Amino acid sequence: MPVSQLPVMQRHIEIVETLPFIHRDPFDRLLVATAKVEDMTILTVDENIHKYDVRYAW
Repeated sequence: MPVSQLPVMQRHIEIVETLPFIHRDPFDRLLVATAKVEDMTILTVDENIHKYDVRYAW
C-alpha cells in the first residue's frame, strides 16, 4: 500500500475549530479533522478519538 504525505490545509483547521472539545491534544484533534475532511479512517486505540464522529479502526 503506498504512503504519501498530506499537508495541513485551511479546511482542516476550520474543522478543528468546530470539533467538540473531547480531546485535549491539539495534534489528535487535527488528525480527527483531517480524517473527516479527507474521508479517511484513523488507526488508533485512543478512546477519546473513538468518541468523535469519525471512522476509526483498532
